[in-house]
Amino acid sequence: MKMLHLLILLAGVPCLLSGRAFEYFRDFHRVSDQPIISPRGDGWESGGTFNPAVVIDHGKFVMLYRAQDGNGTSRLGYAESTDGIHFSRRSQPVLSPETDYEKDGGVEDPRLVKIGTTYYLTYTGYNKKDAQLCLAVSKDLIHWDRKGVILPAYKGNWNVRWTKSGAIIPQKINGKYWMYFLGTSANKTDETGLAYSADLIHWSEATRVPVLPARPGKFDSRVVEPGPPPIVTKDGILLIYNGADDNLVYRTGVALFSSDDPSKVIWRSDEPIFAPALNWEKNGQVPNVVFVEGMVRRNGHYLFYYGGADKYVGVAQADLVH
Repeated sequence: MKMLHLLILLAGVPCLLSGRAFEYFRDFHRVSDQPIISPRGDGWESGGTFNPAVVIDHGKFVMLYRAQDGNGTSRLGYAESTDGIHFSRRSQPVLSPETDYEKDGGVEDPRLVKIGTTYYLTYTGYNKKDAQLCLAVSKDLIHWDRKGVILPAYKGNWNVRWTKSGAIIPQKINGKYWMYFLGTSANKTDETGLAYSADLIHWSEATRVPVLPARPGKFDSRVVEPGPPPIVTKDGILLIYNGADDNLVYRTGVALFSSDDPSKVIWRSDEPIFAPALNWEKNGQVPNVVFVEGMVRRNGHYLFYYGGADKYVGVAQADLVH
């Protein structure tokens, strides 16, 4: 499967840029043919459980996932695992809509990164009118301190509607922190932009145009949305992103940016590396969706966590070749 192309890049070793393929990783596969998190009960996570962020904290896997109730309001659930596959969930969400910018719609689509001793959570605040990129911080992944909307809707350089999906690079580059985010262009496509910050709390757009635009006729012709927090390899800054075509089929792509200039694209996948295949990835609240938001490295392999059809959580794995 073409996911191998991604894994070569993840190794931080000579890869597609040098024409060497399929040499560093092997045995990519979905760990389970069934979802690892599914809707349950008749309460806050009965409608859908999907789009997870995952980190390793004190030796355990911690997942924050978007959960919807029967009315479509989203909250963030918390789950733990010792192996990254079998998770136990808390009975109550750890982040629920409270503010005006979250009212009724909720808190959606988390990304997690740890910098120093603090976890930074970017998420979408949605009030059934506007979606805006928001931030909260925590020391324990359970108790969260909101920092508000960090990139407001309708006020961007090029993004003229909503903002979403903040993927923060977990180290400074050129003395600043950087974040890839989704905005909506004037032509009504969702594209990836770049923002910067000195303190991880206050953010400003870095460019006048998207840094990863949609591409007509390709798998990412309609949506180009950042996935998990990028990683910095010796070849550059690696961003996994979620692309949707004109039929809103969601597949996974990869882009490599310059380590010296996070706005400069070095390489970008022409074809998707991961696509809906299983029934629960093709059928759900939104059909034909795989949406990667979590990625961790553990015991010589990478685990990729994704939402399936806006209803379930799945996981895939690939082993390192030493």
